[in-house]
Amino acid sequence: MFGKKKTKPQIDKDQLELIENAQKRIKQKKRLYIHFIIFLIGAVFLIIANTALGIGKDITFFGKEWFLFAILIWLFLLIYHIFSVFIIHKFMGKNWEKAQLDKLINKQQERINKLKQGLIKEEALVAQSEVYKKTITNNANLTIIVAAAENNAIGKGNQLIWHLSDDLKRFKALTNGHYIIMGRKTFESFPKPLPNRTHVVITRQKNYNAPNGVIIVNNLEDAIDAAKTDSQPFIIGGGEIYKQAMTLADKIELTRVHHSFEADTFFPEIDDAIWKETENIFHKKDKNHDYEFSFITYERK
Repeated sequence: MFGKKKTKPQIDKDQLELIENAQKRIKQKKRLYIHFIIFLIGAVFLIIANTALGIGKDITFFGKEWFLFAILIWLFLLIYHIFSVFIIHKFMGKNWEKAQLDKLINKQQERINKLKQGLIKEEALVAQSEVYKKTITNNANLTIIVAAAENNAIGKGNQLIWHLSDDLKRFKALTNGHYIIMGRKTFESFPKPLPNRTHVVITRQKNYNAPNGVIIVNNLEDAIDAAKTDSQPFIIGGGEIYKQAMTLADKIELTRVHHSFEADTFFPEIDDAIWKETENIFHKKDKNHDYEFSFITYERK
């Protein structure tokens, strides 16, 4: 009997909010009732004070006696109080606030869903790219081979800017017996297909006419897939194909010509954070070479 504790009634948050709101409404209505009584008493007092007692009888505003304006002001306050208690509470009370909050939450949720859809698409593309890159890495050692000036110039008017015999010999020695992947303009810069190499030409032109043995594809991915039987296919140009291949290649065989040239085609910058130099052979200028140059090999870190 002495050990038992009194149990406290449990009221959830929703019930408590309803009770508090009801109490607030009761107080508002009580204040309105008191205001109305005060208005009636005050109005009667003002009329008696002016008409019976003659207080301020000579005071007028705009040709009207002062007590008329006092009653109008008093009435305005009463109407404002009624408007505040009933009209504003009805249209802008708890239910109105909740409706506005729900609308805001719904808009935010729509934005979040759009962002999620965008992220899902982006993640799918990244995953697809990673899987594709992994497939390439497992099947081939994709190599970019290029001759570029100090300012990364590689050509002008679809032609080489220089003639370096040792560079041409190195190109032939490295690519001999392999697949060489190129854009249409690079292919068209050759007098004829290079011997002992399989040409893969990327072009968006439909029904492109090429000699027998030349493989025609529409994009770099298909070109790499066409060369999947080769342990080391080479990317040989031009500028846009080099740019696309930079994220997929494992090695760069660069002939760096130590001079700057005017050009309309350029090789992308080599990022030292991604690529490491593994070999560098310098060649001086001589009677067969008008410029100094270096054979540089880069491998992906």
